[in-house]
Amino acid sequence: MLKARKIFYLRFSIALKECSETLYWLELLSAAEYIDIKNSKELIDDCSEINRILASIVKTTKEKLNLN
Repeated sequence: MLKARKIFYLRFSIALKECSETLYWLELLSAAEYIDIKNSKELIDDCSEINRILASIVKTTKEKLNLN
């Protein structure tokens, strides 16, 4: 069971990193006016929410596994 939790933690950690990178690129594209403001705001807001959710999952799982 512990192995499955570690795999869960590792996969969600990767998802968090990918989401953070996506957020970075969305903000960059928006700042460069490559994508329009309305669409970029919605995408950035959605990506930020997903990022917060993933961060919470990773933090909670890390605490349960005592990986501090």
